[in-house]
Amino acid sequence: MNTKIILWLIWVIFITYTLWLAPLDQPGNLTLVEKLIKLEWADLNAIIPVIFSLMGVWPLIYASFMFIDERTQPISAWPSFVTSNGAGVIGLLPYLILRHPNQDSIKNKTILLKILDSRAYGVILSLTTLGLFIYAILGGDWGDFIRQWQTNHFVHLISLDFCLMCVVFPAVLGDDMARRGLRDDKLFWIVTLIPLLGALAYLCLRPPLPEENATL
Repeated sequence: MNTKIILWLIWVIFITYTLWLAPLDQPGNLTLVEKLIKLEWADLNAIIPVIFSLMGVWPLIYASFMFIDERTQPISAWPSFVTSNGAGVIGLLPYLILRHPNQDSIKNKTILLKILDSRAYGVILSLTTLGLFIYAILGGDWGDFIRQWQTNHFVHLISLDFCLMCVVFPAVLGDDMARRGLRDDKLFWIVTLIPLLGALAYLCLRPPLPEENATL
């Protein structure tokens, strides 16, 4: 099946599912969201704020692909990047759907692209993720999380959202690898099939794009 059709289906189905569950209409969920945003995590199962925080890490990972990719596209990555920080994969998918496969190299990098293309950027995101994992391992209760996943619509949806961010990642990986001269199918599948950590390892280890004079 065509990749764009798959992405469209994921987008429509997940929007429909989200509207049907109406997570913020469930009693207590507005309070839960407020606590997550204000970092009042003391009385929460650590796994829940970690998943919530990782839904902030994922858009930053995608940014290091999308803002490079948009230089060869007729559309901007900014609307999808901004909305993905609040709406997750629902906000991200419009860019992935509307973009066209393009492996042209990017030679004149802006300051922003220099930052997003740097290995330091990948290392910072990786260390942040590692810290969140440690927090979840030390303070998390998987039995309670599974119960909440089954009964709490907000927890259910952010968990699915996290999984879908992993699932659609190949849509930006292939062209980025080609721009860097990485035409190894095994590497593509290794990065793809290791959720989140594969993407972070790729950001830390990928060779930089060709560099010329930076512009603002």
